[in-house]
Amino acid sequence: MKADKKTISRLLKTARGQIDGILKMMEEDQYCMDISCQVMAAEAILKKANKEIIQAHMQSCVREAFLSGNPQEAEKKIEELTKIIGKL
Repeated sequence: MKADKKTISRLLKTARGQIDGILKMMEEDQYCMDISCQVMAAEAILKKANKEIIQAHMQSCVREAFLSGNPQEAEKKIEELTKIIGKL
């Protein structure tokens, strides 16, 4: 992985902490809308981490494939990006 591992790790650990907090909120039978807000906050952090990973992939792996002069490898990288973007 070419993304900044420190940044990604921090984001994922934050999301994990939020999810643990959400589970505790559920166990404590807290207000559903408060729980929903926390779920959305965790989703936002995971989306941010994924954006960082995809951006690093484009700046390194995709760029390298194009600069290598191998059109098949470049096409493969474009297909990978197209599939992952379709899932967002």
